[in-house]
Amino acid sequence: MYTYNYPRPAVTVDAIVMTESHEILLIQRGKDPFMGKWALPGGFADLDETLEAACRRELLEETGISVDHLEQYRVFDAIDRDPRHRTLTLAFYTMIPQKLQPLAGDDAALAEWFHIGHLPPLAFDHDLIISGFLHDFLPKISNRTGTGTK
Repeated sequence: MYTYNYPRPAVTVDAIVMTESHEILLIQRGKDPFMGKWALPGGFADLDETLEAACRRELLEETGISVDHLEQYRVFDAIDRDPRHRTLTLAFYTMIPQKLQPLAGDDAALAEWFHIGHLPPLAFDHDLIISGFLHDFLPKISNRTGTGTK
């Protein structure tokens, strides 16, 4: 594998999973940074997977929930969005008809559903990701049915 003489950003993915009743799935971080704060399910992409596959994997590892389809929302690239290093994230979303029972795993201490009007304190820039998504997409997708879950 080729190595570069200059720094490279880390690449992560985050999953926005919402129900038709406007509940969003969040995990409580079990590790630093932001241990104890809530976040979108997500994490680092592996070198041998697509970003959508990484997002599906992270969602399953952290919540026990599997989805068939995710759609890209947008990239978040603020310089200081992660205190550990330079990190770029691609957020994906899916709408499901009703909430499924999450089971926290991997580095998630808890996994729970929250109504979008009553969110807990969020880690990283996830407040910006969620508020941007709600502004950009919620009116367009509120009338759609689920996009496929297992």
